[in-house]
Amino acid sequence: MIVFGRAGFSLCTLQHNMNRLYDSSRSIPYLMPKPPMDLTETPINSRKVFDGELLHVYQDQARLPDGKVKVREYITHPGAVVIIPLLDNGELVLERQHRYPLHRDFYELPAGKIDPGEDPLLCAQRELLEETGYTAASWRYLATLHPCIGYSDERLIYYFAQELSFQGANLDEGEHLEIFTLTLATALEWVKTGKITDNKSVSGLFWAEKVLREEW
Repeated sequence: MIVFGRAGFSLCTLQHNMNRLYDSSRSIPYLMPKPPMDLTETPINSRKVFDGELLHVYQDQARLPDGKVKVREYITHPGAVVIIPLLDNGELVLERQHRYPLHRDFYELPAGKIDPGEDPLLCAQRELLEETGYTAASWRYLATLHPCIGYSDERLIYYFAQELSFQGANLDEGEHLEIFTLTLATALEWVKTGKITDNKSVSGLFWAEKVLREEW
């Protein structure tokens, strides 16, 4: 046993304490408070500071759990769907499009904004047809992600689409895309090398890998 100073602190003691913090056989750390702390932040008032075609920016005053009041700024977003379209030959349908905020082209999975009151699956079917020209006979919901929880309520709903048939694209006004196909292995290599950096697409490609391995 190695001892440090008069306190008699040892590496064994340190390891014992670390083991108490988390037991891999349990899903909850030993020292988590029970019941959990109430971390709710309660809105006091809200002010819309920007009202755009897509994004709406709010500045709220919120009461924190300790009673203090802080300003919270956030963007509301209608949410979007992300589609992972798999052709019968095992290739994925992807898009290349220019993204103005970063002034560069990106390689992405098909995706689109959910219209008010629109069912997410119907939105996914609509967006796949409009952007790529494909319809799919088989649809599978995968998951919902919140990509920017620090400043927006945006949600991304993922679907896996198979049994594709090409019908012809019908892009929205102002939308310019190049559609291409790629193997999953190549797409993942593009992620590794930084050629694909769009977060929704990176997440979707990792999900595609799990689905095809029957791990999801």
